[in-house]
Order: sequence, then C-alpha cells, then structure tokens
Amino acid sequence: MKRFIFMLVVVTFFFVAGGQAFGHFGMLIPSDNMVMQGDKKTIQLQMSFSHPMEMIGMELAKPRVFTVVSNGRHDDLVNALKPVHVMGHTAWAMEYRVKRPGVYHFYMEPQPYWEPAEDVFIIHFTKTVVAAFGDDEGWDDEIGLKTEIVPLSKPFGLYAGNVFQGIVKFNGQPVTYAAVEVEFYNQAKTAHAPTDYMVTQTIKADGNGIFTYAVPRAGWWGFAALNEADFTLKTESGEEKGVELGAVIWVHFEHWK
Repeated sequence: MKRFIFMLVVVTFFFVAGGQAFGHFGMLIPSDNMVMQGDKKTIQLQMSFSHPMEMIGMELAKPRVFTVVSNGRHDDLVNALKPVHVMGHTAWAMEYRVKRPGVYHFYMEPQPYWEPAEDVFIIHFTKTVVAAFGDDEGWDDEIGLKTEIVPLSKPFGLYAGNVFQGIVKFNGQPVTYAAVEVEFYNQAKTAHAPTDYMVTQTIKADGNGIFTYAVPRAGWWGFAALNEADFTLKTESGEEKGVELGAVIWVHFEHWK
C-alpha cells in the first residue's frame, strides 16, 4: 500500500510538472512601440525570461549584448541596464530617449541558460521594433543575428485580428519548415487557456522559412523560432551539451476602436 501511494505521488508530480512545460521566451518589451508627437519621448525597455502566458518567471543574468540599431547606427546599451524584478525573478531595464524620427530595432543576446529539465542550453536572440515620429523606413531590415525573425508584416501599427508574417533565418539563410512557438504576454492575467494545449501554440514555416499567424486579441505577442545550434557548450562539470537557439520577436497589436 505504501509503495502504491509513493508511486501515485511520483506520477502526480510528473503530471503536474509536465503541465507547466510551456514555452520559454526571451522577452523585450518597450513601454511604447509607436512614439508620436506629443508622446513621452523617453521609453522604458524591460528584458526578462519567462513563460509569458502562464506568467511564470525565470532568472535572467545580465544580457551579454543589448543594442539598438537605427539610422545606420549600432549603439551598445548594455552598460545602461539596471536590475529589476519581473514575475518575481531578476530581469533588466533601462530608459531610452528617442531623439529623432526613425525605426529602432532593439535586440538582446542573453547569457546561455542551462535548462537541466531539457538537458540543453538556451540562448534566445530577442528583438522588438519601435517606430518614432511618423518614420517607418527600415522596419523589415535584417540585423544580422545568428538567428532571427525578419518581419514581413510591419511589426507595429497592427490591429488585433491582423496576421503577422515573418521569415525565420539561421546564419542568414531561411530555415525550411521551421517550428515557431507563439505566446501571449498575459500581463494583466485576464487571459485563460481552455486547455494546456492552448498555452503555447506552434506553427510551422513553409519551404521558404515564412510563417503566418492571425492574432486573436490585442496586446504583446511573442514569436519564437527554435533551432539546434551548430555548436555545443560545456556545463559546470565539463560535459558538452547541445544549445537551443531561439529567434524571438515581440510585436504589439492594438484594439480596434
């Protein structure tokens, strides 16, 4: 009887734990992704690592790279980052003053995250796009990351119900039939998935690496294309382990009023 109870507890534990095995997402969320005349010209940028739909946070070490690309310039911002807490875990933030019209591509490369449950390191190259003062040139530019989602839909000025398209690239080349995970940032905790299948939705790109997703509600949505790295990293014990590289982009969709 004791053995039966013990096995029941073990099975229950793994069932519950398995129910929490949702998508990991690098997150890069600005306070405003369309800065207009009359708006505050200083935006807040917040970086974290989480399960955004379930609002379950994880620790994010200080990013290895945090850069903004605009008007042909690459500006290193990593030294301006300050530690904050998001979902009860260490995250990073900064204020950025938008001084001129343009399209601003912000991106983060985190330190490798060791995930023992999956026996793999995780590195999510995460970006978002901010437009300012009516300029929208360059929203589809490729930054040149190891892996990235290059938008084929303008990544701002979108309504809930619009589709978002992007092309998944790895080493500058399209990824055929890439798997793309999609999650809603449930910041207000008002969204409820009918089943666990609905927490992280997965779609596949086509033969040219292009994916399409129709967003059902307003807010921030994350798109993460996951691929196995062409290199390994060592654990603290010296074991060589595989690396999951994620190309992540965060896009905001507006209410139709």
